[in-house]
Amino acid sequence: MAILIDHTKRVLVQGITGREGLARTRLMLDYGTQVVAGVTPSKGGQTALGVPVYNTVGDACQNSGGIDISVLFVPAPLVKSAALEALEAGVKLLVIVPDRVPLYDVLEIAAAAKANEAQIIGPNTLGVLSPEAGVLGMMGGSAEAIQKWAKAGPVGITSRSGGITTSMGYYITRSGIGLSSLVHVGGDSVVGMTHADILRLFQADAQTEVVVMFGEIGTSQEEDAAELIASGEFRKPLVAYVGGRAAKEGTRFSHAGAIIEGGFGTYEGKIERLHEVGAVVAESFTDIPRLVAEALKPKLTRSTAKAEEKEGDVWHTAITEIQPNAIRLRGYTLDSLMGSVTFGQAIYLALVGELPTPQMGRLIDAILVASIDHGATPPSTLAARTAASTGAPFNAAVAAGLLSINQHHGGAIEDCMHMIQSAMQSRVAQAISIEEAAAALVRSYKENKKRLPGFGHRIHTDDPRTKRLLTIAQEEGVAGEAVAMVQALALAVMQSGKALPINVDGAIAALLLDMNIVPELGNTFFMIARLPGLIAHVYEEKTRERPMRVIHPTNHQYDGKK
Repeated sequence: MAILIDHTKRVLVQGITGREGLARTRLMLDYGTQVVAGVTPSKGGQTALGVPVYNTVGDACQNSGGIDISVLFVPAPLVKSAALEALEAGVKLLVIVPDRVPLYDVLEIAAAAKANEAQIIGPNTLGVLSPEAGVLGMMGGSAEAIQKWAKAGPVGITSRSGGITTSMGYYITRSGIGLSSLVHVGGDSVVGMTHADILRLFQADAQTEVVVMFGEIGTSQEEDAAELIASGEFRKPLVAYVGGRAAKEGTRFSHAGAIIEGGFGTYEGKIERLHEVGAVVAESFTDIPRLVAEALKPKLTRSTAKAEEKEGDVWHTAITEIQPNAIRLRGYTLDSLMGSVTFGQAIYLALVGELPTPQMGRLIDAILVASIDHGATPPSTLAARTAASTGAPFNAAVAAGLLSINQHHGGAIEDCMHMIQSAMQSRVAQAISIEEAAAALVRSYKENKKRLPGFGHRIHTDDPRTKRLLTIAQEEGVAGEAVAMVQALALAVMQSGKALPINVDGAIAALLLDMNIVPELGNTFFMIARLPGLIAHVYEEKTRERPMRVIHPTNHQYDGKK
């Protein structure tokens, strides 16, 4: 996975028509970042590199299907008004590239971000890079350059220097180790997200196994990162390097934020505290790749080493950590989750590696309820009941039902997710509207005589589950581009002359995509949901019917509660 940026995030560029904005938008687009809109006051209605330009952030959000991230390339005196506009429009992550932003403007932006539950990277930042997933800002220079030196892998980087960020990434990749995400927090004395904030994200990221931190004298960022380790909030190996060893008090080192005043923020103090909490501190910048490689190796006790000789190499898992009197799921203790999150949220955490919002949790619960059962006729139910009638135990009978879930039964969710993704990618690649992309996909499927997964149902012509799921998604603010695309596909199907409404699988597919769930996990939600229904059918078969009976798939009547 990646932190802050991936293929699903919808990006806005404020100042897109300026020299820097245009050049860096090209970088982001070339690298596959989903830049869906730009803003330059008085230039609304134009396009820049195929990206529609709007006069205001509000217009961009309303007309582009929503914005997740805004990257700011505006003059420093205008940063405050641009940032506040984006926050007021509901954008949850700002990447503020310009330097020399007035200090009190930054403080005001930070207060507004906190009030709006948003995050800020910068100011004075190169941005964020997640290899093979996306780039924000100007890190890497060009997409071609990034593709040469930045490979995906297990090492995260948080840095107070833009140049050092890319240098560390280059040398680590050159040593044969890939990168998860690189974040330049910014070089000013006051920035949005700090080292400690980024470490929290890396702790929750399943891909990241080791983090490299480039620190500098001045401010308390490195000490705060050390406190995060001491408190147990960050538990992954940290390789740290602190610049400014030779700097004297009152002398600025490298960046505006790297200055020692009154003995505060000294090199010695930072190094001492990092050593105390167990971080690996590099004496030389060139030592970093070697220390990273060593940190990635499993730390074996003598007893573990002896066991390894007999049992083979130690393997790793990022899902659950078991210690005496402590159980952690993706970094969260189970007892702290119990009673505070829904089962749907816990499922998302286990599968995705991040704790979803309560709104997403409500939607996941609704998805699970929607698919809990669909009568006695589906193949999985018939298989489970048939196995139960033979005297098979619960686990075997339920397993028989689960094994019947496959391409033609319960498999439409994943197929539909891939289809929606394909349409969304075509829209971006060809710079066309959602409606045009949907119509082109429907035409293609029709010409090739392929069935549209997620559309039509052998029983329901107006599936009530679909309506309810999409309504909840709108109410909770979860519906995004994928929902818009599946609705556009439904319209395109109708205009082609067929009556194929979105079925429950199609609705679930779109909602899972809008919740950043990969297609490969799509069908698992159907399996999880159907499990209680299968158990109920197995129990009924065992307690109500005679053994080894002939089970007709449709010749049965409901006699339960009305």
